[in-house]
Amino acid sequence: MTARKVSISLIVQRIPIDYGKDWSGAICERGAWQSRDLKGTPARRSPRSRKQNGKTIDRLRSGAQLTLERGKTARVGESEMRHVSSMSTAASGHWVGDGFPVRSLFSHMSGENSHDPFLMLDYAGPHHFEPASRPRGVDVHPHKGFETVTIVYQGEVEHGDSTGKGGVIREGDVQWMTAGDGILHKEFHSHDFTARGGPFEMVQLWVNLPARDKSAPPGYQAITDAQIPAVDLDEGAGRLRVIAGTFDGHVGPARTFTPMEVWDLRLNAGKRADLAPPDGQDVNVVVLSGAVAINDGAPITGPAVARLEGEGTFSVAAETGAKVLLLSGAPINEPVAAYGPFVMNTEAEIRHAIAEFRAGAFGSL
Repeated sequence: MTARKVSISLIVQRIPIDYGKDWSGAICERGAWQSRDLKGTPARRSPRSRKQNGKTIDRLRSGAQLTLERGKTARVGESEMRHVSSMSTAASGHWVGDGFPVRSLFSHMSGENSHDPFLMLDYAGPHHFEPASRPRGVDVHPHKGFETVTIVYQGEVEHGDSTGKGGVIREGDVQWMTAGDGILHKEFHSHDFTARGGPFEMVQLWVNLPARDKSAPPGYQAITDAQIPAVDLDEGAGRLRVIAGTFDGHVGPARTFTPMEVWDLRLNAGKRADLAPPDGQDVNVVVLSGAVAINDGAPITGPAVARLEGEGTFSVAAETGAKVLLLSGAPINEPVAAYGPFVMNTEAEIRHAIAEFRAGAFGSL
């Protein structure tokens, strides 16, 4: 099919190829996805800033009233501010296997790569599962050319892959898996959670790899809740966990191929936090639950994603208690060719990945 260009000339190809080999639960249709700017028109990509040098960011005055025009930068004192350029929501949900009722809050399979370096975010739950005798989930399937990041909020997920790694991801834990040159894996509810049932909630984030690293050896980072720095925010605003990147001198445990911040926030009702991810990175504020206002704008009720542009700081004020995931990353700015669980740079590379999978190059599980 013809490649579709977005406004920064990145190319996302969705390749219509038959795998030629079946596996349980490996392919699922993504949920309906929509994107709009603040005026309700289709979101378009603005040119990225190329500034990379850090600067001192003054904190916003508490309760500062700001009026932002799309495409302009507001200032408080001498500080630049990021601004909301678009929002996306999941219009409907779908099941991945029989264990993950998900809503796709953004996806490269929509034909865009506007959240670069992040490809896709699936939000599973909240959902109550009854006790069962057989674990629910997704059986063996391949991945190549990117990373998956699983954050468990409620319940437990048991994982295994063709490198021999695996384990149980419990509440607060993170699994950071590098598919790289090709991996097989499976993920199910843990046996303990299956037996007792209960509430289940998690997110899975797909992170792209630059062309130079798509052939990296497969890897697995098992990150427990106890390993993740938790920082109390000023004035009782809440707490922030640093999964990747740095916040207030605290360094997250996740090792990444490109610069990025992954911050897990809990915000208290009526409180606000002023945040300053590194300049040169695009920012996505993922509201999983509750309602927040960015830079004193209109409330955003989760689940939803606000994409920010510009440089400097921004504020997040919680109208209610809120669960927020902040994703900030340096754009890779490379073409993306994607088919199912394979994410490469060209159609030829996708076809080669499928041939490798058919030949058993991803190992066995």
